Amino acid sequence: MATTKHDHHAHQPGDHDQAEILDLDAEVLAEHIASVIAWLPVESGPRQVVDLGCGTGAGTFALLDRFPEARVTAVDSSAEHLRRLREKADEAGVADRVHAVQVDLDAAWPDLGEPDLVWASASLHHLADPGRALRQVHDALAPGGLLAVVELAGFPRFLPADAPEDRPGVEERCHAEIDRRAAEHMPHRGADWGPKLTAAGFTVEGERTLTVHIEHSRSEAVGRYALNGLRRVRGSVADALSAEDRAALDRLLDTDGPHSILRRDDLAVRTERTVWAARRP
Repeated sequence: MATTKHDHHAHQPGDHDQAEILDLDAEVLAEHIASVIAWLPVESGPRQVVDLGCGTGAGTFALLDRFPEARVTAVDSSAEHLRRLREKADEAGVADRVHAVQVDLDAAWPDLGEPDLVWASASLHHLADPGRALRQVHDALAPGGLLAVVELAGFPRFLPADAPEDRPGVEERCHAEIDRRAAEHMPHRGADWGPKLTAAGFTVEGERTLTVHIEHSRSEAVGRYALNGLRRVRGSVADALSAEDRAALDRLLDTDGPHSILRRDDLAVRTERTVWAARRP
């Protein structure tokens, strides 16, 4: 998951808060990220890989694992996220295989060399002109190189539909408001990237939608992911919620209270990711 200048919501979470969500996303959904990468029609092990909008490195480290000969250029607009990514690369002993580049892709375009594979996960829809970005990627890729575009169908859901008991459906009402705002401020969110890729000169070789449903998990990571996710959701749409919905969310987010989301044993992670694999002819 990526960061760029534009974010999903009018409320901008701090980079540190968002970094924690991205780290949890990587931890909880590691298997799904690995399965997407394994599905890609990569003809031989790529040596030069770019993670475009890398966040704190969920894709970067999955790509390094999958392609042991590769070096990854990790591109993001957030200094905090890149600092965290470098720390993790040091801890994992792969710092010599990672090159971090801080840039706002709406303002400038970095020299990416001639990569064999570009990975863009949850990043292109943030851009003001993703068509321009796709053309830039097309021109940078080595002939025959591959672009993988991964987009999420919104932020994950965590609660059952009838929860919480005192205010059922509050999570869905929050997401409805987030979707309404995103439609205004982020028109490329939820787009069909196939035609955009073709227009930029790519040949689309595959498209796959992956349903993520991690059910009834008591794992600490899922609890923290739900807690941080709902905090972000509340911060995004609090001004549009009823007082009753705000109060219900606050009870869920009170980690010391009896209704804390961390005390629930019915949490899930439900979302969808769609992947497009597109080749430069």
